[in-house]
Formats: sequence, structure tokens, C-alpha cells
Amino acid sequence: MTHIVIISTSFPLNNSGAEAAGSFVADFVEELSKCAQVTVLAPGYENKLEKSNTYNIQRFAVPKLPLSLLSPINLVDWISILRTLNSGTSAITDLHKTYPCDYILALWALPSGYWANYAMKKFGVPYSTWALGSDIWSLAKVPLVKNILKKVLQDSHYCFADGYILKEDVETISKRNCIFMASSRRLTVSKNRNIATKPPYKFAFLGRWHVNKGIDLLLEALGMLDENAWSKIEEIRICGGGPLEEDVSKAIDILHLNGRPVYKSGFLDKSQAVELFVWADYILIPSRIESIPVVFSDAMQCGVPVITTPVGDLPRIVKKYDVGILAADVSSDAIHNAICKSLDTSPSDFYMKTKSASQDFNIKEIVKQYLGYIYS
Repeated sequence: MTHIVIISTSFPLNNSGAEAAGSFVADFVEELSKCAQVTVLAPGYENKLEKSNTYNIQRFAVPKLPLSLLSPINLVDWISILRTLNSGTSAITDLHKTYPCDYILALWALPSGYWANYAMKKFGVPYSTWALGSDIWSLAKVPLVKNILKKVLQDSHYCFADGYILKEDVETISKRNCIFMASSRRLTVSKNRNIATKPPYKFAFLGRWHVNKGIDLLLEALGMLDENAWSKIEEIRICGGGPLEEDVSKAIDILHLNGRPVYKSGFLDKSQAVELFVWADYILIPSRIESIPVVFSDAMQCGVPVITTPVGDLPRIVKKYDVGILAADVSSDAIHNAICKSLDTSPSDFYMKTKSASQDFNIKEIVKQYLGYIYS
């Protein structure tokens, strides 16, 4: 049986729900392991072999987690970055010598693609890269790192990207073809939603409390809502965590002082996320930068429409499927106006459209697409 190695910096260490991309990777690996022998190579706190029912996870020790906290523009981080790169290089070397790899898939382009590229040069193992927005939109701005990224993409057997605009940006950097392949995690929706037809409505945000995700814009927008708008809102739940946690807490405290039904909680595992999405009438996506976020496909699987800023591929797919309300631009004013519009729009109008959209973000079809390329 073909031995496929998945090198991923997003494979979850636990079920905290802190990394939606990691949840997708775990679901992708589980589905892929039905068709091939799969080993996951991922960073951890120590060198350790973990076993699931159908695949193995080889952890290699790194000085700091998550790796996203390491910045190549911060000179202080470079010692940890170099130690991390060396640790991954040793790990893929040891793995290949023990269990020879037939094919490698790097999730995501860097640093996973760096290790995959090393394995190709050292052992002749072909690899493909699956680009994430942070690879291209952040790392590609750093001169030295951009050159490494370009080389990794050019040497890939196939380049994949989980967004249409991202696909085009990968092609611009690499000067080669890139294939769109959606990322979506598998959710088990065990109960039907009570689909609201009139106010008051329930709203939810799930994600990192980070400037890129626009949580600050959302909270500013909520502060602009007048009494008439709040009379049409039953509750708003803000779930997640991140570097803006202090600001988020202060903003929600102010809303509470004004009697607004806004509540916060931490990251959610998949079953908790399903409960939130089934509970909600609208999912809020106020991002400043996005490709196609996992939270979007989660919402589609749960049959709940979205209210989103017009960034990345979101305008394209929201309009294509007609599954929610687009803000006019990326600002608190525009998000405020979009929320006000939703208060006069029945979520039931979108239900069948969300179910149709969910078919295009099916994990089985994604794995089938990937295998179709590497076996062609």
C-alpha cells in the first residue's frame, strides 16, 4: 500500500478547538488513511510516536508552540526558527529511513514544504504543497523567506490552495499552475436546527481573537446598534481566544453594563462548535483577511447563513450560493449595517441554499480529488 506522509504544523495536540485548520487536517488524514498507509509528521513538545486506529503520528520536539508565534521578521525568534527547521529535517530523515515514504503532502507551504523539499532532494520523494493564506500573504512579504517559498512551490509535484484568490497568488509567486482544493472538516450534525422565521435572532462568532479575524471591528459594530436593533437580538455568543483577549473582554464588559446580551467563551471542540452553529441563526465572519475560512464550511454543514465582510473568496462564494449577507466593506460601520439588514431578513430564506453549498465542501470528495492527482 502507498505510504503517504503528511507533514503538518497544524495537526492538533488535543481537542481544545484552538486550531480549526488542525481539525481539518485530522479529518483529512482519517479519510485518506482509508485508501493509503498514512503517517503524520508534526511538531510537538517532545519526540513521540502516537497511534490512532488507522495511522501514526510522529511528533518531533520544537522549542515553541504554536509555530505561528515565531516570526521571521523578529530576530529574537530566529534561534527557535533554526532549531525548529533542524528538528523537522532530522525527523523526516529518520522516518524515511525507518518507513520509506512514497509521497509527501506538505500542509502548509512553509515550514512543512521546506521539510518536504529536503526529503525530495535527499531521498527523491515527490511532494505536493497545500498553501494556506498565511503562507502566501504574510511569509511572502519577507525577502529571504519569499525565495525559499518560491523554490518550495516550484519544486512541488502539485501545488494546491484552499482559495481561489490564494490559488492565483500562488501562481504569481511560483510562475506555475496551482489547483484549488477546498479545506473542510467533518461535522456530525445529530439534531435539526430550529430555523427562525422572525426576530429575535441569535448570532455567533467562533475563531481567533486576532486583528486579521476582525473581532475588534465586530465589537465596535455591536456598540453602534440602537435600541430597536437590540430588541430584535436574543443573544450573541463570542467564542474563541487569542492575542486580543483583553480587548475583547473589556468591550463585552461595556456591552454588559449597557444591558446587551453578549457573552463570551473559549475555543470549542467540534461537537461544541456544532452545538453553537445549530443554536445560531447567523454566523458572524468580520475578517480583514481570509481565503475560505473553515468556519464558513462549518456553517454550511450546519445549515446556518453567514454575515461576512467582502474579503478573499467570501464575496464570490456567498454570492454564488446566496448563503448570507455581505457587508459593503471591511469596517465596523459596514458590519453594523449588515447586522441591521439581517435583523429584517429571515434566516429560513437561506436554509436550503446552505445545504446545497455544503456538498462542495465534503471531506470525502476532497480526498478523492487529491488522490486523483497523485495517482494520475
